Amino acid sequence: MSKDANDPRGRQVPRGRLSRLGQFGRLAGSVAGGMIAEGGRRLAAGERPQLRDMLLTPGNVGKVAERLSHLRGAAMKLGQMISMDAGDLLPAELSAIMARLRDSAQHMPAAQLKQVLAREWGPDWRTRVPHFDHRPIAAASIGQVHRAITWDGRELAIKVQYPGVRESIDADVDNVATLLRMSGVLPKGFEIGPLRGEAKRQLAEEADYEREGRQMARLGHLLADMPEVIVPTLDPDLTTSGVLAMTFLEGRPIESLETATQDARNAAMQTLIKVVLRELFEFGVMQTDPNFGNYRIQPRTGRLVLLDFGATRSVAPETAAGYRNLLRASLSGDRAAVRDAALAAGFLGPAVVARHAAAVDQIIDVIQGELSRPGLFDFGDRRFVDALRGRGAEIAGDSAAWHLPPTDILFVQRKISGTALLAARLKARVDIHKTVEPWIQSG
Repeated sequence: MSKDANDPRGRQVPRGRLSRLGQFGRLAGSVAGGMIAEGGRRLAAGERPQLRDMLLTPGNVGKVAERLSHLRGAAMKLGQMISMDAGDLLPAELSAIMARLRDSAQHMPAAQLKQVLAREWGPDWRTRVPHFDHRPIAAASIGQVHRAITWDGRELAIKVQYPGVRESIDADVDNVATLLRMSGVLPKGFEIGPLRGEAKRQLAEEADYEREGRQMARLGHLLADMPEVIVPTLDPDLTTSGVLAMTFLEGRPIESLETATQDARNAAMQTLIKVVLRELFEFGVMQTDPNFGNYRIQPRTGRLVLLDFGATRSVAPETAAGYRNLLRASLSGDRAAVRDAALAAGFLGPAVVARHAAAVDQIIDVIQGELSRPGLFDFGDRRFVDALRGRGAEIAGDSAAWHLPPTDILFVQRKISGTALLAARLKARVDIHKTVEPWIQSG
């Protein structure tokens, strides 16, 4: 990351369309220069340089991560989403870019922050919030969070959206799609258009903080009977489309549990998995962004703090039914039943099974072999990932077999995959059979 990225004064968010386009232009020029240098080095060494190898050098990885972190908004959000979605299956170099984006958001300088607050709350906003800490306690892709105290003594967390985020979504998504094509990570012939359109719609929803406030209140109500979790309470009077006001909840990053006892790690993931199951099978509404920053833990109580509800969306009954049938088949040990359930729900397309039956069966066998082990499932044991990666690469390389699942499944799977990645990070152990049994029997 550049020196500016660590500047305590913050870094101005590029607002205008031309300004943000210029940032991408400079990135492309810088990366192209790095590619030429790397190509020359490989030729001098007697090698035949490949485009992908020249593009994904450590230097270019750093340039892409730093520039997207500076842009913030949809550009950075998409990088984070890709990181959580693909998990262990991304090329190592691209994973490095996306991992940096989860941790390297840069905050606005004070002058720009005051302009945003005056626009959202009015020029006399200090009469409403007399104590506002201009130093952010968190900075993410779409906004940054500050602590504040109201006249009546309530301590709030105030999420302030970066200026220009909503206006730049379409252009940012298009530019990131171009970067993905250049990376060579997308399968040949893959049509990214439908995903690009859905990403624009989803990001537009996430940029509406009034909508997020309603979703936060909705899930807070639905989860009120789970004392192991806690959701902030909305302050509707101070919430606008660009500012979200909520109660401030103390908590440590969920990753701090890495040094906790095995029992504490197991309990936290057991709770989170239960939340995901309730969202999918009971509530019909799910917060689909599993970024680790959206979870915190209260050390004294062990309660799981849930944050960031912009990506909350309804789950169609047929999607929940598809997952229930797939879980039933997976736990039964019946390979054919798993394949049929995956086809019926839209997880797999007919061409995949017809052209790669052996690879599909091997993937099913690996997953079932892991799930069939009695007792606790060890998420920290990732040896099976290599087997999945090899078979998955075989299928992904065949453009005629490429299948895009329904949008609803893509977002639900994003939450499930991200939850599994967190469990792997914490090396948690959970009795999967016992945890999911009530939900696959109830439908």
